[in-house]
Amino acid sequence: MKYLHTMVRVTDLEQSLDFYCDKLGLVELGRYNNDAGRFTLVFLAAPGNEDAQVELTHNWDPEDLGGGRNFGHLAYQVDDIYATCQRLMDKGVTINRPPRDGHMAFVRSPDNVSIELLQKGDSLPAQEPWKSMPNTGEW
Repeated sequence: MKYLHTMVRVTDLEQSLDFYCDKLGLVELGRYNNDAGRFTLVFLAAPGNEDAQVELTHNWDPEDLGGGRNFGHLAYQVDDIYATCQRLMDKGVTINRPPRDGHMAFVRSPDNVSIELLQKGDSLPAQEPWKSMPNTGEW
């Protein structure tokens, strides 16, 4: 058995691509438009880790996707959790669960999908402003 991808439904494809690619740093590997089915599939992955893909599914007709927490979360390992969270904050992303422990943080996509960020290797030493930062919203 081989892991292929995780599918996430999105309401606004351009807004989602801005989040997943421009802000989170994933790259687009492929795109499939189905005119008859009225949907678009976009496959994304972290650079250098193309075997672990996320499939964004955009149905062209509007639909209510709910709160998103019923999905669970996507998880990505990062080289420096503090630098990653700072870069995301600088781009306007709310850090819902800050990396107070130097190891784990959560953010949410435009469609409220939780994204877990995990420090590669050992946890970084706790440091401000992260260790005193409260949670914001749900994660």
